[in-house]
Amino acid sequence: MITQDEICGVLANYAPKELTIGILGSHSALDICRGAKDLGFKTLVVCQKGRDKTYDRYFRTQGALGVVDETIVLDRFTEITEERVQRQMRTKNVIFIPHRSFEVYVGFDRIENEFLLPLFGSRRMLRAEERDADRNQYYLMEKGGIPYPRVYKSPEEIDRLVLVKAPEAQRTYERAFFFASSPDEFYTNSQEMIRAGKITEAGLKKAVIEEFVMGAQSNFNYFYSVLDDRLELLGTDTRRQTNLDGILRLPASQQLEALKYLDVKAIEAGHIACTVKESLLEQIFELGEQFVRVAKDEYPPGIIGPFALQGTFTPGPPKETAVIFDISMRVQGSPGTRFTPYSGYLYGESLSVGKRVALELKKAIESDRLAETVT
Repeated sequence: MITQDEICGVLANYAPKELTIGILGSHSALDICRGAKDLGFKTLVVCQKGRDKTYDRYFRTQGALGVVDETIVLDRFTEITEERVQRQMRTKNVIFIPHRSFEVYVGFDRIENEFLLPLFGSRRMLRAEERDADRNQYYLMEKGGIPYPRVYKSPEEIDRLVLVKAPEAQRTYERAFFFASSPDEFYTNSQEMIRAGKITEAGLKKAVIEEFVMGAQSNFNYFYSVLDDRLELLGTDTRRQTNLDGILRLPASQQLEALKYLDVKAIEAGHIACTVKESLLEQIFELGEQFVRVAKDEYPPGIIGPFALQGTFTPGPPKETAVIFDISMRVQGSPGTRFTPYSGYLYGESLSVGKRVALELKKAIESDRLAETVT
């Protein structure tokens, strides 16, 4: 694992007033770049050939237009950990922002042991998103007292409707889903998934069996400032998923007919900004505070900057209660966060995740506390 002393050694050779914000060309790169430009930072996007035009052409800085000042185009994203690429970024004083695509395409082992650039966020916590990791998100929710769906250790325990999450056969970083309400249904449905090539036997062994919690789903997008020791709610959103969204728009009878020919896919295609009842905000903040506390205890120095709790509100009684089914321990994937009012209630203007990250980095530079915000 790359140590904090090594990161501080890199920072010692940086010119703090000449920092560049770097990010992998996927997920939330444009959101981060826009926020960085708003605060006067230079931006650099590391792209993969065949996926580079968005950043190298359509949103490239041209005078007052665009947000991407510079790109590095690689044959494969994994080349980002090669010394020649890292040296190029270090000479530009790059602070790198991790997101989900960075985790998926580069890999946790490379991020933890080879990527010798300062990461804005918690390098040690990124792997905890994975459900098969030690001290993973289930562990953190249990330790932190955060409510989450019951997890079944074996199919024989199934006594109600469950959602089974297994790695896809082709894209193991994405999850395939199927429902079951009994052990027999689990085995029948899982074998159908295997025969159809959607999952593998090996993937099924890694599957998580979760109680299916019915409710209104929402993602709670937070920012924890280590400089001010303050939790902020940047915004809330919900997801657009293919082809699930299309199926849900059909009348029930047509849904049943369509499912004879279609496989339900819950792959993320986008986000919708949404709001929650004001009476639920205190509960949302308390969940965030619980996560901040357990993160400090289990992964010191804890969470840094953006993170998200993804959950659903159940109807009660006695009142609506949030149940959390996923945690993002880095930049969330929804640029629409800024179109919810919560950061505006605090700052007087709605902030994007990218701008909030840039604000924290600017304050860290001005107060000579940059090392506290990176790992």
